[in-house]
Amino acid sequence: MFGDSATAQGVSAGLGSPELSFAADLSFGGQAPCYAVTVAAMAVETGMAKNVLVYRALNGRSGIRIGSTGFRSPTAPFRYPIGFSAYPQYIAMWGRRYMIETGTGYEGLGQVAIAQRKYAQTNPRAVRRNPLTMEDYLRAQFVVDPFRSHDCTSEVDGACAVLVTSLDRARDLQHTPAVIEGAAWSTPTGSGLDIADFFNWEDWSVNSHTYHRDRLWQSAQMKPEDVDFAEIYDCFSPVVLMGLEGLGLVGRGEAADFIAAGETGPNGKLPTNTHGGLLCEGYLHGMNTVAEAVLQVQGRGGENQLEKHDRCAVTSGALMDGSALVLQRDAA
Repeated sequence: MFGDSATAQGVSAGLGSPELSFAADLSFGGQAPCYAVTVAAMAVETGMAKNVLVYRALNGRSGIRIGSTGFRSPTAPFRYPIGFSAYPQYIAMWGRRYMIETGTGYEGLGQVAIAQRKYAQTNPRAVRRNPLTMEDYLRAQFVVDPFRSHDCTSEVDGACAVLVTSLDRARDLQHTPAVIEGAAWSTPTGSGLDIADFFNWEDWSVNSHTYHRDRLWQSAQMKPEDVDFAEIYDCFSPVVLMGLEGLGLVGRGEAADFIAAGETGPNGKLPTNTHGGLLCEGYLHGMNTVAEAVLQVQGRGGENQLEKHDRCAVTSGALMDGSALVLQRDAA
């Protein structure tokens, strides 16, 4: 449904759908999964569609890889002339700014990678499953400071999807529905911000989730402390820290210590990225993060299934553009 070589109409034809009443091919990247689910829900709610399949299929390893020759993004003309030709290069600038503003060290980034690797060890879909210690992490060479390979997402060939339908129809299906209780998306503008030039971003130590946080919780009629777990977009390790803090799930500058204390583990206050995240399971533009949220809410998380899994916050997007959802297990 977004940024894919397989169009929505093509997928519909391949599935043998008798009629296609709604289609959307969104030219977004990692910000899109939660937003695409929101668009699908609006189509169902307004009667434009009965069922919407939100999918992502990506040849991230065998096809055109991000930052390689042949890959272009909307901001490429602004970044490439000054040498930022690959995502780790310029997202490293955001990560470093976050570290400076919050006092987070390399070990803080390492805590993200280590915590998610523990989940990945029991996720058969994960491509990175070897145990990881802080010593292992600190011994690894930099890809671009402050990122080591463990801080960077794993590019893979893969696909996943979620089906969005009405609650009445969902209740007739095999699995307990994951109900969309809240949603938000933003590309902040004004005050000199311009999405075509990310260098105008006011504060590189926060991302878009800080801007739509209040709208998300208002739409869900919940507070951050009401959710049982979180699935946070993680193309690079500091994005998890920014996401947790941006949604108000932890306080400013507290995310690294929160993770180090084990609070994002299966028995912690807020289990997070229970599939091992994009860092370990693989990079499908974050659609697999949304899929993991749904599986957990439905009680289908396999070996990593959480005991308490009624409500979840899930995010998409690393920096300027982003979207988020709040999902809840159907109580009916």
